[in-house]
Amino acid sequence: MPFVSIRILEGHPQARKDEISRRVTAAISEVAELPKEAVWVVFEDVRAEDWYVGDTPVSVLRQRAK
Repeated sequence: MPFVSIRILEGHPQARKDEISRRVTAAISEVAELPKEAVWVVFEDVRAEDWYVGDTPVSVLRQRAK
């Protein structure tokens, strides 16, 4: 049973996660020749303060971009 763990910045709407899950599940199901019910997808929301690009938190990068 394939297990897909997706880390994503918190704040994405549920509809977006639903669509990502649908597409990931469809791709794995097709390539691995498994029923969609055999694919598990889990999202882990990560706070911008806890996600770094290099040594800079995304929260700081967002502030700089404003």
